[in-house]
Amino acid sequence: MYIVINGGGKVGSYLAGRLLRSGNEVALIERDQKTADALASTLSGRYLVVCGDGCMSRYQEDANIRNADVFVATTGQDESNLMSCEIASRTFNVPRVIARVNSPKNLRIFREVGIEAVSSTTLIATIIEEDAMLGGISVLSTLSRGSVALNEVVVPHMRNYSEEEGVLALDVDLPDGALLVAVSGDEEDDMEVVGSDTRLYPGDVVVVAADTDLMADAVSIIRGL
Repeated sequence: MYIVINGGGKVGSYLAGRLLRSGNEVALIERDQKTADALASTLSGRYLVVCGDGCMSRYQEDANIRNADVFVATTGQDESNLMSCEIASRTFNVPRVIARVNSPKNLRIFREVGIEAVSSTTLIATIIEEDAMLGGISVLSTLSRGSVALNEVVVPHMRNYSEEEGVLALDVDLPDGALLVAVSGDEEDDMEVVGSDTRLYPGDVVVVAADTDLMADAVSIIRGL
């Protein structure tokens, strides 16, 4: 996989090193010249270091963002992480954007705009590595001897529906063998079973149950709403 990381501090450099050791290609965007130079001389593997502001599209372009499978923002500023993820998602249509959230109170903001927000650096790395191994599926659990999987998916900015009105969960055209099971809104513990009147909005987290060979298609459909 090709991953672009905004922020080359302790978090970004750790994440880059781990992903490179797993055989991924990584581009790091770091605004501090000394830090960027240090990264360029210490990382090993297939990598690129860009010195610049990851919140500016020109530097994301320099990092070859158009070919990225994943964009990750790991700076110490939630505002910068939010902005750079928005650019990667809206301007360059990166299939998946993930942000490190430094302040838990900001988690709701990220989810409202459809950005996956994670506080644990180790968890971010695990999510990406699982995607690489499982073809873009972040599997939470596997049931019935591996034939059925559960997966969490963040509803993105909607391109085919009104973001204010959302879309009925039952109107999401998933393949036979895949179901939307539950959805959570703004609050972490506000998870409810999908019913006939359940609507999905950008930032909601939906739980999908599907045959393992159908999960990738189901996730792709939700991310393309």
